[in-house]
Amino acid sequence: MRYEIKGEPLPVVVCKLEEGEQMITERGSMSWMSPNMKMETSGGGSIGKAFGRLISGEAIFQNIYTAKGGPGLIAFASSFPGSIRTIEISPGNDFIVQKTGFLASESGVELSVFFRKKLGSGFFGGEGFIMQRLSGNGLAFIEIDGSAVEYELEAGQQIVVDTGYLAAMSSTCSMDIQSVPGVKNMLFGGEGIFNTIITGPGRVILQTMPVSGVAKAIQPFIVTKSQN
Repeated sequence: MRYEIKGEPLPVVVCKLEEGEQMITERGSMSWMSPNMKMETSGGGSIGKAFGRLISGEAIFQNIYTAKGGPGLIAFASSFPGSIRTIEISPGNDFIVQKTGFLASESGVELSVFFRKKLGSGFFGGEGFIMQRLSGNGLAFIEIDGSAVEYELEAGQQIVVDTGYLAAMSSTCSMDIQSVPGVKNMLFGGEGIFNTIITGPGRVILQTMPVSGVAKAIQPFIVTKSQN
């Protein structure tokens, strides 16, 4: 499979497949394709896996696209202004992704639910305690809200991330929640009460424009029916 990412800040990944190669997606992200790309809807494994995808924010069913009778082309577009990043998944190299961050992947990549080990890191982190784990073998494409900024953390090295800005990380990284020091900082600092602490080793992908942040920013400008 060969691919090209085009069109940021409204990006699309265009994949060129050899005959018999497959791509999977879960949210109707297919934008255009050649006529010989054949779609099949699948439950994607066991009932447990399907339920895990549902509670992690994805659909129960997967769409599998296969190039039939020759090379094929298929494109997957982002659902929000931002970036698309490529992650190479291999045995022992799993990745943890924000829910709804998965866009598409080669058929060898498996999706499952990932629960943050400490409930506090989910309930107070601002994005829920359920994320997605990408495992198996193959290339995966994920959506980033806004621009992507990447760091490679050494063992024990940490980075402090505000709510919603974590897009993805290597499964070798760990995360925890730390309260903002000082009551005055909590109440009047405007940065919330908790921060997410990510500890290496591993790759961390941050995003500059979380959807939740955009919604919060425009909310004061939305006139509701009750105000009319």
